[in-house]
Amino acid sequence: MDLRTPEVANDPVRTPVRRLNSEAPWDAFDPAAYVDHNYGSLRSDDAKIIEIMSAHFADHFKGAGDRSGARLRGIDVGAGANLYPALAMLPWCGEITLFETSASNVAYLEAQRASYDPHWDQFWAALCAQDVYARRVADPRAGFRQAVEIERGNLFDLHDRPGRWQIGTMFFVAESMSTSDEEFFLAVERFMHALAPGAPFAAAFMEGSEGYRVGEHFFPACSVSETEVRKSLSPYAEGEEVAITAIGMPGGALREGYEGMIVACGRRACE
Repeated sequence: MDLRTPEVANDPVRTPVRRLNSEAPWDAFDPAAYVDHNYGSLRSDDAKIIEIMSAHFADHFKGAGDRSGARLRGIDVGAGANLYPALAMLPWCGEITLFETSASNVAYLEAQRASYDPHWDQFWAALCAQDVYARRVADPRAGFRQAVEIERGNLFDLHDRPGRWQIGTMFFVAESMSTSDEEFFLAVERFMHALAPGAPFAAAFMEGSEGYRVGEHFFPACSVSETEVRKSLSPYAEGEEVAITAIGMPGGALREGYEGMIVACGRRACE
């Protein structure tokens, strides 16, 4: 039985056609529409993800003093138009690479770097539930401006820089760029191999995604569950241990065509 609405079932761009990452119109991605829909206000699902991620990072670095450990290199793979993963790494990083393939998203990030928009303040306030954030970062805008470097690139090319970054995030990327299971697993592998041994990481995924529309364009997705998330991350995680939390849809669905959100936290294995 097809439980989709007639509009969805008959929409030709939403039919289950294989579509690889290289075939999607990334340079036409509309960051203004994306931010307005997703991050204009702090949703309860993002608040829960921030709670889990910030606790993971704070716990990992809890032995570090207020000045030590603040020169790490961090990376947010597929940063898109989302600043809060980078903000989550700010207390411990002297350098944060926002790695992004879309020209329009790169332009958005460049514009945000000097002084990000006020609506991101609520995300910083949520991070500050862990007191290490306010204690180590007196001025998050200045810290963001000083630490952030924006690099345009394809995440599949990260194999050329193994172990470069000591902390990392990847939010709604591996499953949200292709319909291919193979590309999903390869994207996670590239992310994990870019991290140094012992590096803490946080990754988030849309569960059961059928793809998504941003502005005038529809973008492909690969439907994943907790099973695929664990299978993709465990081979590269310390002790093969990854803390995976299904967020669901607290506060209601963000859009049509997905089943919830998943956040995964762990540490890169020492090889």
